[in-house]
Amino acid sequence: MLTRTIKRSVLEQLWASPLPPIFLLPLRASITTVSHTTSAPAIPEALTNSATQPSDSQTASPRVSQQPDVSSYQPISHSSLESIPKLPTPTSHDPSTPTTPLSDSIRELLPLLRAQSPHYITAHIHARPYLVTQGDTLRLPFLMRDVSPGDVLRLNRASLLGSRDYTLRAAAPAPVAMPVHHSPLRAKGGTLPNLAERGGYLDERLFVCRAVVMGTEAEPMRVMEKTKRRQRHVKTVRSKLRFTVLKIKEVRVRSLEEIESGEEE
Repeated sequence: MLTRTIKRSVLEQLWASPLPPIFLLPLRASITTVSHTTSAPAIPEALTNSATQPSDSQTASPRVSQQPDVSSYQPISHSSLESIPKLPTPTSHDPSTPTTPLSDSIRELLPLLRAQSPHYITAHIHARPYLVTQGDTLRLPFLMRDVSPGDVLRLNRASLLGSRDYTLRAAAPAPVAMPVHHSPLRAKGGTLPNLAERGGYLDERLFVCRAVVMGTEAEPMRVMEKTKRRQRHVKTVRSKLRFTVLKIKEVRVRSLEEIESGEEE
């Protein structure tokens, strides 16, 4: 009990004193006091004169005005306009039409593929592949916009064209850098990759694929009831999707003469 009282008194003295106890100070410690005065310090004469007199650099280079001098501008003459190079005139052909020459293997095997019929093709509509042949009926899983029954569509995006013994396959598309958490069919940002620019489609000069819009179909009305847990409200959702129906009218392989002549289908 006595020991606790002594410790408590010692701690109270330590807390009450502004300076640490003597036994905690180093052996050579010395306390110094600094006096603070409220009088303004003396300013050197050089600084006082610099506030009133301009420096040598300011007197040597006068201040330049930032406003432009209107009188210095001169009108542009016609001779200076003629010296400016003109832009090239735009071409009349479709820029999407490939103009690269055909390879030797295509020149050798394309007549053999053309001679053997019937042909099948893997056409791409909105980046979705469809394996079709002439006379097939294609029901798209969506409603195609800006078309009406009777319209003839040319499907110029294809990755495969073949017959019973020959197959013409497009080159593999160039890889696209995308994060791991994204789908392999979609590039960064959620948009579908453009296979035409990456070399994933066949040359559209090699084939002709036409489809006729037959009309639209609709599925039966579907009714779905949605409710939340521990809630009495029931939400009724009705959906009735519509689809576009196409009829493949023509699937044909073009000859070398038609390709070289540049005839448009």
